[in-house]
Amino acid sequence: MVDHESSLYPYSPSKPAAIFSMVIFLILLLIHFVKLSKTKTWFAVPLVIGAVFESLGYAARAYGHSHPSSKNAYIVQTMLILLAPILFAATIYMFMGRLVLASGHTKASIIRPTWLTKIFLGGDILCFLVQAAGASFLVKTDASQSTKNLGKYIILAGLVIQLIVFGFFLVVAAIFHLRAGKAERLEIGTVKMFNWQKYMVTLYIVSGLVTVRNIFRVAEYVTGDQGYLLTHEWPIYIFDALLMAAALASCTSWYVGDIVQKAFNGDEEDSGVTAIAMFALNIATAMGKNTPLIQTTTSRKPE
Repeated sequence: MVDHESSLYPYSPSKPAAIFSMVIFLILLLIHFVKLSKTKTWFAVPLVIGAVFESLGYAARAYGHSHPSSKNAYIVQTMLILLAPILFAATIYMFMGRLVLASGHTKASIIRPTWLTKIFLGGDILCFLVQAAGASFLVKTDASQSTKNLGKYIILAGLVIQLIVFGFFLVVAAIFHLRAGKAERLEIGTVKMFNWQKYMVTLYIVSGLVTVRNIFRVAEYVTGDQGYLLTHEWPIYIFDALLMAAALASCTSWYVGDIVQKAFNGDEEDSGVTAIAMFALNIATAMGKNTPLIQTTTSRKPE
């Protein structure tokens, strides 16, 4: 605990931990920025912005070690670290919408792809605004205790809404995955030019990391100012910084450009080998038949 009465933190912020986290997020930011620039995968822009938020947030925490009474540093680290995962969620929602289209099994989704992204992005924006509003009350250092408590309740409400929206999203994603996977198993004699299911795995991983982080944040605010999670620093690095860094690292494989167009053009990393195999088999089959044995699905439009 900090004895200095003017300190805005319930402990002395660890400078090494903050600097280490900042460096990790800066490295991830650089990786994401380079990939974004090369592939023009614009739906991943929120990931880059979120990485900027995380980097600046932990830089502010490092500054707060030597300047624990700095209002600006406290405000920056509180708001940016709190809000960054909402930006990650935005990319998750947009990526899912594109995977549904790229799979060619749009009817497998219980929500139309044109609405899927809009609905969940709308919920994400709501969560962002609610939590930002709550944080604005919380970081007012001259505010009364009742005002700060109001800010915490608003943030908690935003986090709960975020958990509900994210939970519903995971249900929608799982139902689509099961239905689309079953439909593909019934398509005998087809060669898939785009392996959308491998991206679903990373989507689940990233979603799980964000969900655990959100549960931690809910527990943090529920236990209150005197609770263990708010009066000790290590939990924020394990259940927030570490998880969000892992989420950003997992998302580096999502820079695929126009994923829908590539799905129907067969333009994927391993599509060359697949196309060669398909071509060879078609030639062998054509020697005895007029109809090729293997049909490509790249020209199949979404159902």
